[in-house]
Amino acid sequence: MAEFTHFVHRPQRRAEKPRIVKNLGLPSSMELAAGKILSHRYQIIRQLGKGGFGQTFLACDRQLPNQNRCVIKQFQPQCRDAETVAIARRLFETEAKILQELGIHRHIPRLFAYFEENGQFFLVQEYIEGEDLATEITAGVYRQDEEKVVALLTEILSILEFVHHKQVIHRDVNPFNLIRRRQDNQLVLIDFGAVKQISTQVVKEGKTISTVAIGTPGYFPSEQAQGYPRFSSDIYATGIIGLQALTGKAPEDIPLDSRTGEILWQHLAMTSAEFSDVIERMIRYDFRQRYTSASEALIALRKLGKIHHLDPKTTYGVKPQGQVARQGQSWLTKILFVSGTIGLIAGAYQGFDYWQNSRNSLSYYQQGQTFYQLKRYTDALNSYGQALKINPDYLEALQGKADALLALQRYSEALNTYEKAIQINPDSAWQAWLGRGEALDKLDKNQEALESFERVLSLNPAASQAWQGKADIYLELQQYSAAQKALEKLLTFQQNDAKIWYKKGWSLQNLEDYEGAVKAYDQALAIESDNALIWYQKGNSFYQLNKINDALESYSKAGQFNPQFSQAHYSQGIILQKLGRNSEALEAFTQATEANSNYYQAWLNQGALLHQMERFQEAIASYEKARRISSQKAEVFIGIGNAWYRLGDYSQAINAYQQAIQRQKDNPETWKSLGNSCFKLGQYERAIQAYQESLRYRSNDREVQTQKQLAETRWQELQQSLQNQTPKVDSEEPVP
Repeated sequence: MAEFTHFVHRPQRRAEKPRIVKNLGLPSSMELAAGKILSHRYQIIRQLGKGGFGQTFLACDRQLPNQNRCVIKQFQPQCRDAETVAIARRLFETEAKILQELGIHRHIPRLFAYFEENGQFFLVQEYIEGEDLATEITAGVYRQDEEKVVALLTEILSILEFVHHKQVIHRDVNPFNLIRRRQDNQLVLIDFGAVKQISTQVVKEGKTISTVAIGTPGYFPSEQAQGYPRFSSDIYATGIIGLQALTGKAPEDIPLDSRTGEILWQHLAMTSAEFSDVIERMIRYDFRQRYTSASEALIALRKLGKIHHLDPKTTYGVKPQGQVARQGQSWLTKILFVSGTIGLIAGAYQGFDYWQNSRNSLSYYQQGQTFYQLKRYTDALNSYGQALKINPDYLEALQGKADALLALQRYSEALNTYEKAIQINPDSAWQAWLGRGEALDKLDKNQEALESFERVLSLNPAASQAWQGKADIYLELQQYSAAQKALEKLLTFQQNDAKIWYKKGWSLQNLEDYEGAVKAYDQALAIESDNALIWYQKGNSFYQLNKINDALESYSKAGQFNPQFSQAHYSQGIILQKLGRNSEALEAFTQATEANSNYYQAWLNQGALLHQMERFQEAIASYEKARRISSQKAEVFIGIGNAWYRLGDYSQAINAYQQAIQRQKDNPETWKSLGNSCFKLGQYERAIQAYQESLRYRSNDREVQTQKQLAETRWQELQQSLQNQTPKVDSEEPVP
């Protein structure tokens, strides 16, 4: 199984040091024979693999019509006390959620489910049909063909670019973990297991139980062998794959410089000087001399200008002819001998606890790292603090402390701690400058944050997080042109991030470039096709372009992918109403109010639509729902008044119109409607007064003028009638 590490804020945060794992004599993994059913759903077909940390099985999903095949990965913590299992469970759930995020990429298997059963942890992942890259390399597909190797490295690094952007280190990039998918002939990166750390790692009584080193011998560099993997460790592994493909030599068959530890490969292949430089930098012994991320390595490859794109329809036609020879111990032994920094290697890196002394600063630092990954930020802060008591200038502990403070939303303290880290090494601590920028952003010190991000980019031009920080600040400040420039730069590093494309679409939408916004949203949806928010904003852009049917389709997709997305249902209703599809519009407004019962505008529009459909009592009920949400808006009382008027209850209509006028006195239509209601009740004097007010705000309304004259005529007739009905009184004295 492979392991990956997730970092929430910073790249290049150290992982666990190799430690001893004690055999507690606990029961082994549960037996999973063919035919066994897990979670009442997944039926085991056969075992695919077995290792020290668990087993992998091919299974079928019995709840799907076609009983689709999937991969089941089983893990068992090596320590089984209650505290270990509890922490393992939290780690498992955290890492499974990360796998779910990674699975949105089309070149990484999707995570379908994860669960715990009989004390074991299980992942259910997409089954990738195809052959591993090792088969192609053995067949000599790439041998001595620089352009094909460039294309291969580009394909691998494009996947790793997405992985690294998610702050994940794969740790086991090798030809056996890259599958050429039969469906489209594209590479898929596999074996992101729910990490071996869930099997071995736990913090108990101030001591960290060790993990073993992760990776395949021959493909991981010295810092990873010592327990400190970085993003550049994956770059190293990719470079080794490139060398293997180019030369046809297994890693252990390529010699090393015994003095420097560098790989001596140039005599094995004829390449251009430019390509040789790229490979050299990928496989440097010292991680500080390598590319820091997949994005940076990709940029270097693209500058070669000779990427040979392999036709995805082409099948190489190779069949397994024996696997690429796995690395023996020879090269690994040489690497570890040259590194010499620890000097204590034992077999597969088990059996020795480097950090018996709990007061060792590195022990506390790693303890903090574990707590941080568990999102126990207060505990992490305490551990980093203990490390700093021993070594106040421990740069990585300061960085960890600042990260924990940032996660705890203690932004001022985080800022101070980042600045302490910067003081120790102002010209290389770009991660601290990055954290400083994030803290300043949270403190609404936007200009200082932007300056901090600029400093990051001066130290590390490939630090995409700084461009991300700049873009987010510009978006927050509604400086959309500046945001657009930052996002364009960010996309040169991270082309497969749906959020970045979404933000680009949003900024273009606010710049009223709706065509450009639609194109950006399409790019985002190509990566994350079920994102309701992206569909919704795409619909808004279509609406602005007056592409009503396209907008309707987008809103419908948004509601489909998120049934609780009330705005999507509401917008769908607005368009359906415009198209005269009233029954469908009513259903859309109903869905909007079911998703959000306090959605004032949806209740209001539902009332207006019911009025239009002459369902006046129902219209009043919808308006009343809106009134309870917001009783200070005149429009809802106007709607109520109009419905009562159509029902012939003019007294109720008058009451509603008067409520509307109290909230908005300058609306001529409301005064007109009040006048009409009074007229219907024969209250001509009140009607005349209402019509006069209406004409006060809109003096040229011929209809109101005519109605006012009619009311005046009726009032005069009424007065005359009343006078005629009054009995006459004789002023003369009666004759006695």
